[in-house]
Amino acid sequence: MKSILWYSLLSFAVVSLIFSRFAMADKLSIKDVKILSGAEIMDKAPKAGDKAVDFTLPYATKDTMIFEGLKLSSLFGKGPIILAFYPADWSSGCTKEMCSMRDNFADLQKLEAQIIAISGDYVYSHHAWAQHHNLPFTLASDYSGKIARLYDSWNEEKNYCKRTAFLIDNDGKIAYRDLEYSVKDDVDFQALRETLAKLKK
Repeated sequence: MKSILWYSLLSFAVVSLIFSRFAMADKLSIKDVKILSGAEIMDKAPKAGDKAVDFTLPYATKDTMIFEGLKLSSLFGKGPIILAFYPADWSSGCTKEMCSMRDNFADLQKLEAQIIAISGDYVYSHHAWAQHHNLPFTLASDYSGKIARLYDSWNEEKNYCKRTAFLIDNDGKIAYRDLEYSVKDDVDFQALRETLAKLKK
């Protein structure tokens, strides 16, 4: 009898907990739910104030391909760096993102920003894509995902970069990060730009 009573109480407690979580989730924003699930607590990406993880990657621009590689730290002190990880060249979302960077490039340059966009595509693809869309900035090739993993920006299941954005200040430290950068609208881009403008002051 006691075991039946104990089982009934336990079942009631579990059901109550499930319903309370559903009720709470209904009132929370998507961001709040992600925090509760640990998505933002458990990430391994450098946080604001951390030193940016240095790397050297081959890269392309619309004009050239450099296989010897670009060392991130060689750009420290020359203006803030926008580090934008993205899934793939030629895809619709990534084309929208990079063309937005292109269209705002003059404005970003006034804020002394340097842009390094990174995906797992090879340098040849970067070069052709940059030419096709007249992209005026650097596209680095992280085809192994090694660097993306250091920035918690690699999707292990799909084997390509996540869409994330980091802003690195003149001292080589992370000033801003967005681990779920979205191109659905310009909200995330404007947040990035606002932080960039503050660094200029």
